[in-house]
Amino acid sequence: MRIGILNSGGDCPGLNAVIHGVVGAASRLGWEVIGFRDGFEGLLPPGDYMVLDPSRTVGIMKLGGTILGTTNKGHFVAKIGEGGVAEVPQEIVEKAKTTLRHLEIGALIVVGGDGSLTTGLQLYNQGVPVIGVPKTIDNDLQATAMTFGFDSAYATVVDALDRLHTTAESHKRAIVLEVMGRHAGWIALYGGMAGGADVILLPEIPFNMNKVAEAIKQRDAQGRHSTLVVVAEGAHWETGEIVTKEKVGSKGEDRLGGIGDRVAVAIQELTGKETRACTLGHLQRGGAPTALDRILGLRFGVKAVQLISEGKFGQMVSYQQYHVGSVPIEDAVMKLRLVTPDSEIVAAARGVGVCFGD
Repeated sequence: MRIGILNSGGDCPGLNAVIHGVVGAASRLGWEVIGFRDGFEGLLPPGDYMVLDPSRTVGIMKLGGTILGTTNKGHFVAKIGEGGVAEVPQEIVEKAKTTLRHLEIGALIVVGGDGSLTTGLQLYNQGVPVIGVPKTIDNDLQATAMTFGFDSAYATVVDALDRLHTTAESHKRAIVLEVMGRHAGWIALYGGMAGGADVILLPEIPFNMNKVAEAIKQRDAQGRHSTLVVVAEGAHWETGEIVTKEKVGSKGEDRLGGIGDRVAVAIQELTGKETRACTLGHLQRGGAPTALDRILGLRFGVKAVQLISEGKFGQMVSYQQYHVGSVPIEDAVMKLRLVTPDSEIVAAARGVGVCFGD
């Protein structure tokens, strides 16, 4: 049997571990693996791919990024069609199916986030045997308790905060660190808590700058003259205002960014404290994956091959209660797992004095 694998969307620590897991498990069954380059773009005729065997994947688990390349644009961008449903144009889908038939691909593993898995579901609904593997550093898919890449991403936040602590204390400054998180604040929450942040601003908890400023003033009054603020890029004021770098209109979601600078300016104006802003950006995506992400990615890859062997197409690999299982892709997409404001973990952060600005 010959199976295909592609990864689509943003790069993510642990992608190569998934590829390693797929190739290792498939080779034990005597299957051939075809890796399509640059996401779904590799499916366009005549096909852009490489043959993957264990000799090609030796040592790749420790590497960041993906040996297959990826893209979150190109010909497979979903467009609003009849009935208001966003789908990849049918002529593009047919071209992809032609390539898969020509290469005699018996199953296709799609490694991606919400948008990529939606495209995978569209292919599955049109007869392509698809298995989904969830990929997002935001850890925001409801159908799985954890996604690979998240641990590496918030570890980067912790490292940054460890470094910022010393310069903030030396200058008695407030420093604002902007991190990724459009809809969900898991990276900001976990990274901020583990890194000892004093203020954490999340998309799920609208904030009031006066309350943030008051918390910083109280710290000064208590003799704690430095403050670290972590803010997710999708965090917003109580008025609902979200800061964007670029409006893209009908082409896709607006590019977020700049909330850290805005918060820093407001802190300095309201408290008189010298304040600086720092944006981590794509540093959160790059670099070697943590041991946890390597293991999780490997387990996801092996499970994907197992699902193919059992003929359970249209399923997405899912991690729940330390067990790797599966759920229908259609139950997984478009259902985000968000931080619950009254959850135990938020309560724990409040319990040690973290301000959420609410």
